[in-house]
Amino acid sequence: MLFVTFGIISSNMDIHFQIIQKEFISEIILLIQEFTDNKFPNDILEIRFNDMFTQNYECIGVFKGDMLIGLCGLWFQTRHYSGKSCEPDHVYIQPEYQGLGLGNKMFDYVERYCKEKGCESLELNTYVQNTSSHKFYYNLGYKILGYHFFKDL
Repeated sequence: MLFVTFGIISSNMDIHFQIIQKEFISEIILLIQEFTDNKFPNDILEIRFNDMFTQNYECIGVFKGDMLIGLCGLWFQTRHYSGKSCEPDHVYIQPEYQGLGLGNKMFDYVERYCKEKGCESLELNTYVQNTSSHKFYYNLGYKILGYHFFKDL
């Protein structure tokens, strides 16, 4: 078995969610390339994901049968203002599977998984121009608390 299952949520489409182990970074990279429009070379992504897996990072895969059709990275940390928390990152479901409620089911899974790991909160970033994600996260109960700033070094 390639992936360790933490819990399975089935639907009439045979959809389930699993934690993807570090050994299968190449599977993650295939979807990240779709998500980022091949912005980064595979070798750079492999180096970065290998590093990420050593830094409190996990990845949930969305599977239709054995096929990976979506993912969500999870960053675990403790923050002074929110306690033990998780930051979902690079949330992606292939376009042909969007609009079917899989995002809601994935975040139900994420919330249960994070609660079982002792998390007290979830927080995330989304790009300003990605207005459809804003509506999605509002509907899940997220609130905008600030701005995310970025600077290349």
